[in-house]
Parts: sequence; C-alpha cells; structure tokens
Amino acid sequence: MEEREKASQILQVLEALKQATRHIQRHHTSDSPAVKALLEFQNILSSSDPKLYALSEHLNRLKTLVHSLNNSKGLRSFLTRPLSTHSLSRLAVSIESEIQAWIDRETLLTLSTSLRNPGDGISDLVALLTQFRDRISQGFNRELQDLVLKLKLFSSLETVLLDEKCADRVREQAGLAVAALIRFNKDVFVGQVMMGPTVRALVSMGSVHSVEVLCSLIRSIRSPLVDEIESNGEIPRVIALLNSRDLQLQVLALECVLEIGYFGRKEAVEAMVKEGLVEKLVELQRSENGGDLIENGNERVCGVLERRPFASCVAKFAVQLEVGEGLRQREKRAVKPEILVRVREASLSDAEAATIAAEVLWGSSP
Repeated sequence: MEEREKASQILQVLEALKQATRHIQRHHTSDSPAVKALLEFQNILSSSDPKLYALSEHLNRLKTLVHSLNNSKGLRSFLTRPLSTHSLSRLAVSIESEIQAWIDRETLLTLSTSLRNPGDGISDLVALLTQFRDRISQGFNRELQDLVLKLKLFSSLETVLLDEKCADRVREQAGLAVAALIRFNKDVFVGQVMMGPTVRALVSMGSVHSVEVLCSLIRSIRSPLVDEIESNGEIPRVIALLNSRDLQLQVLALECVLEIGYFGRKEAVEAMVKEGLVEKLVELQRSENGGDLIENGNERVCGVLERRPFASCVAKFAVQLEVGEGLRQREKRAVKPEILVRVREASLSDAEAATIAAEVLWGSSP
C-alpha cells in the first residue's frame, strides 16, 4: 500500500509538471510560475537514470534559454525574442513528451503489479484500467506499445478476464482494455486475442460490458474472429443471451448476433440458424419491445427503434446477411428461403408470417 501511495504522489507531481509545460506552450512566457516549477524540478532531477537522460537534457536547455531571454537587452534582443519564445514553446512540447513517457512508465508498472493481485484495492484497479484505456485510446505510441509488450500486460489482462473469483467490474474493465489495445494496434494484438481465451471469457461472463467488448472485437477483427467464435462452439451461448431478463443485455446480444451475421461465413450463419436464431427473433419481434416497421415512414423509424429495439429484428438479420462480407452471393441467395420457411413455422398466424416475410423480402429494415 505504501508503494502505491508513493507512486500516486509521483504521478500527481508529474501531472502538475505536465500542466506547467502546457502553460508555457500557451503563453510563451519565460518568467512564469510554470517555468520556475520546471527549473526547480531540474535542480533535483537525477540525470544518472538513462530513462531520464533526455528529460534532463531538455530541462538544461530550458534553463539556458530562460536565462538568455530574461537577461537579453537592446535591439538584438527585440529582433530575436520572437524566435526565442518560439523555441521556448517547442522545448516545452519536448519536455511534456518526456514527462508523459515517465507517467506512462509509472502508471503501467503500477497496473502490472495490481493485475497480479486483482483482489487488492478493487476501486484502485478499476481506476488504473480506466486510465490505461483512456491513454491508449489517444492513438498509437511506439514507446507505450514497447512498455505494454515488455510488461506482458495483454496476458495479465486475459488472466484477470478469466478469473471468475475476480470482481465483475474488474473483469469487465480488463475486457474493455483488451478491446482498446486492438484499436491501438490491431496488427500486434489481434494474434493474442485469436490464440488466447478472451472470447470464451467474454461470452461466459454474459454481462452488458462483456458483450459490448465482444461486439467491438468482432467489428475490429471481422470474419477471422467470427470463425474463431464458431469453431469454439460459442455461437449457442451467444444466442442464449437473447433469453436474458435484462433488456439491455438482450439488445446487445441482438447487436452481437447481427455483427456475426454481417461478418460470418457460411459455417457461422448455418450454426446460428440451426440453433433456432430465426425462431427466437420471431419471438422477440412479437414481444412488447418488438413490432414491425413496414408501415412506418423513414422519419418515424428511429423513434420506433428507440422504444421497441426488437422491431423488425428478423428483417434486420436478413439484411445483415444480404449486405455483409461473410457470405458469397450464391450462399446469400440460399439462406433467405430457409429464413422464410422458419418464419412461417414460428409464426402464430398467417398475418404475422406475411408481415415478417414481406419485410425480409423487401428489406424494410433500415
């Protein structure tokens, strides 16, 4: 606990110094409290640490430049001052970059330690995971990626994700961090998702956030991940989530099914149909949160979907298959008649079957 408090104090100081560099960038002043804070920091910074060498050099240059700006006089000073203040601003950018790298090191080291003991300080771990996700969501950074790989953070996140003894909110945040890493650099981290237990863990959790992560991963990795879901026998478990009593989870499960339909190849689509997906969608469309959109104009569709998220869900699924990337054209033509047969068998009346069939045939789903 003392180490965490010490790390927290260091991070607070570094964040304050980072804000000081931003003040300099905005105001270009050489005699502000922000400059004084950085110069005081320069006096106590150890340059013997190779990780801090660049920062130490930048601060030494800052000291020299500030001294020049504050003591220069006359016409030459008047002429060169704009260039010098521009150099001051650029130097502040470099200092900020080095301070951010230090913050990243401290944060990821603390996160790595915490992930090895996820039962200690759950709120702190959730905050660290959220901070980590926010950081990597800012865009690619080579040094940050190297640190993630060196600390084997992806493996640690998967371990937490699989640990059923761990708090659900920690596991969910770990899943969200995995999805953020895929967006951070898909080429590097997709392989680890495909070879690891991430998908199985997300499906088995069956929570709102875990299904959100699964949908995000499907959109990022596309058909290869759907192939993995199908080959691991996870499709029945995904479809089973449509039976949840939690409406939000049901809606997300439908979104997940639609994503699988869009990116899934023949085997995945056949697995969903054989598992009774069409019949389940007919049931959902018949529910109080369902209905049809065939009689609604385009201007009313969005409002209907907000109130009744399962409206025309059979047609939505058919449209995903039709416009999706996974099926060949002849496979798309073959699956629609099977959907219509199953619709007729699952409908409670000829009128219901006719309405759903019309939507499927004419693509009334938006």
